[in-house]
Amino acid sequence: MGKFLTLSEFDLEGQFLGFVNGASKERKYLQLAIASGEVRLKLPPELRNPLGTSLESGELIRIFGVSKLNTHTGKIKFKVYGVKPLGICPKHQIERHLKPKAKILVCQKSGCKKRGGQGLISELEKTLCEHGLRDRVEIETTGCQKRCGSAPNCIVKLGKKEYKKMQPEAIASLLSDNL
Repeated sequence: MGKFLTLSEFDLEGQFLGFVNGASKERKYLQLAIASGEVRLKLPPELRNPLGTSLESGELIRIFGVSKLNTHTGKIKFKVYGVKPLGICPKHQIERHLKPKAKILVCQKSGCKKRGGQGLISELEKTLCEHGLRDRVEIETTGCQKRCGSAPNCIVKLGKKEYKKMQPEAIASLLSDNL
């Protein structure tokens, strides 16, 4: 008897939040926002490069494949066979010719990452898309911001002003009012 037992086919539809790279520059995993939360799925090697150049954050996509159960650990593994772009989320405005006017710097050092730094990036991207701000705001990862006690940390740069210790909804509201 094998280590994996095939359970069923899956067909997920959701909002593409971005690639989760870890230490490498490879697009090995993608983050997907679905109705019940967020899912991280490993992409097969043949899909990584084509998707990396064609998908945009905020885009609606459909992912299909097979779910398998590891009989030794009891964990479910998703094997992706295909990804189909469905379009941009309804409030996402395509304004490629505009340069981002604001920047959000998110710490990705170990302390902030352990306390939700990667989830903060996903939540920011989702919130910005919902408010139609994704093309006008750049999210950038940084090293330590020297405020480890209040992790996860981010700094919102709007022109020459900097805002710290803000939640994603408050950031979106601030940016909506000023952009």
